[in-house]
Amino acid sequence: MRAVVLPVLNEREALPWVLGRIPAGYAPIVVDNGSTDGSGELARSLGAQVVVEPRPGFGAACFAGLTAARAEVVCFMDCDASFDPRELPRVADPVVAGEADLVLGAREHAGPLHARLANRALARELRRRAGVRLTDIGPMRAARREPLLALGLRDRRFGWPLEMVVRAAEAGWEIREVPVSHLPRQGRSKVTGTVGGTLRAVRDMAAVLG
Repeated sequence: MRAVVLPVLNEREALPWVLGRIPAGYAPIVVDNGSTDGSGELARSLGAQVVVEPRPGFGAACFAGLTAARAEVVCFMDCDASFDPRELPRVADPVVAGEADLVLGAREHAGPLHARLANRALARELRRRAGVRLTDIGPMRAARREPLLALGLRDRRFGWPLEMVVRAAEAGWEIREVPVSHLPRQGRSKVTGTVGGTLRAVRDMAAVLG
């Protein structure tokens, strides 16, 4: 069994589609990060394990799900229907097989222009500073639980995805990208849907690189 951590903030509209497409052998852990639309209750009624994380922040939700997981391999994925859960094996299988320590799903043409430009700039800076050649700092990823905890990730906001890559590179991990689909999300993005949200994410990630 592999765990799938799904950070959730008011994703009631997308939850049935996402949870209904979780592959066999993957246990969904929905982390309710302050929803006011009943997302947590709906997820529980649909059979998912629900963890409540009152501290706001994408990293806080991911960390809460990671610590709650008991599977050896843990995946992370946005729960807004912008990713197809049926592609999780593509990301997790190289970790299970011991071929890679951290696998990231690389999206093509993901999100609005300002988000794509910011993502491209961060990937370029990551290559320059950490020597990791990636095209996308995306949220769909997989790694083994215990080594991931041992990295000691500290960021609890939008810097979490980038800090994971930076610390994994410093630890000598084998990091790999695989292509994944990117679909129109359900509802409005809390991050990349606005220029302000993108700027907040870039600020948090820049702090990690700094």
